[in-house]
Amino acid sequence: MRKALRPAFTATIPVLCGYLFIGFAFGVMLRDIGFTTPWAFLCSLTIYAGSGQYLLVSLLAAKASLVTVAVMTLLLNCRHIFYGLSFLETFHSMGSRKWYMIFSLTDETYSLLCSLKTPSDVDPDAMRFLVAILDHAYWIIGSIIGAFIGGVLPFDTTGIDFAMTSLFTVIFVEQWQASKSHVPAFLGLGAAALSLALLGPQNFILPAMLAICVMLVALRRQLAKEAA
Repeated sequence: MRKALRPAFTATIPVLCGYLFIGFAFGVMLRDIGFTTPWAFLCSLTIYAGSGQYLLVSLLAAKASLVTVAVMTLLLNCRHIFYGLSFLETFHSMGSRKWYMIFSLTDETYSLLCSLKTPSDVDPDAMRFLVAILDHAYWIIGSIIGAFIGGVLPFDTTGIDFAMTSLFTVIFVEQWQASKSHVPAFLGLGAAALSLALLGPQNFILPAMLAICVMLVALRRQLAKEAA
């Protein structure tokens, strides 16, 4: 496990830089609607869903019912189901650690695990586990700092949630540069753009993810050859 810590930390530096600011933004927004630092810590520890937590702030501010919160969170984060499908065998081999891996599979952690390069003398499962833990820790720390400072200094939270979009863009660019084949990226962009045009911003995520999965499965042999 110790051998895996350094390469895992190195791999998570982009997420560290992003999560501290995005977690900070969440903490500030949560404090802005009246919730103190301990609540920011508990939300990030137990919910740990970036866009879901941003949505939670809006739902709490609107005093939405539990049913509304559950349905909206499911619709927003249903893409994580598809993330998990690609790691079924990998997580199964990790024993009891698989439960935390399933819980902690955010967009950014998924992106890192997909392109993770493990040194020859490091246990791959240990490195994956540490990557997940480190990413979670970054988010919690950012949330706590944001909630604390948000209670001390006045903040205008207008547009602060754009930090999440910025991090997605950075991770996409890094994966683009590291990948030899850009076919999956084009498929994803095309499916998302088409679904967005046909269904609108509120309903495009699930159909886009389904289309991407179907296309990737259909082209898996060709993509495997290109990657090799």
